[in-house]
Amino acid sequence: MSVTDPLADAFVKIKNAYAVKKDNVDIKSSKILLNIVNILKREKFIQDYKSIEDNKQGLIRVYLKYSDRRKPALEKIKRISKSGCRVYVDKDNIPNVMQGIGMAILTTSKGVLSDVEARERNIGGEVICHIY
Repeated sequence: MSVTDPLADAFVKIKNAYAVKKDNVDIKSSKILLNIVNILKREKFIQDYKSIEDNKQGLIRVYLKYSDRRKPALEKIKRISKSGCRVYVDKDNIPNVMQGIGMAILTTSKGVLSDVEARERNIGGEVICHIY
């Protein structure tokens, strides 16, 4: 089965793994997904990740993070910019997800950044997703 939107596919796998309380999930690897997963780790939405070679595209094993009562650290991950409708913002219109509780991830000319990093660097870009 071919995947038309690998980012959305990865987001759904992560969200579903949290829903069934799995400890980890494997997603297909790409440069942008590695950058996104790195941001998720840095912002403490996941516990850790590692790249796995499989003589094909490669995989990213994402280790999920839960609270003491097995409450997921990540409740929602929503794809904003899709292949049929790209969403771009300038430096003054970077979204503030849930009044700062969540975050947006953007692709910019300086790489994949969180909304806070994009504001600090004063650059806009394409809004990939909202996370909270």
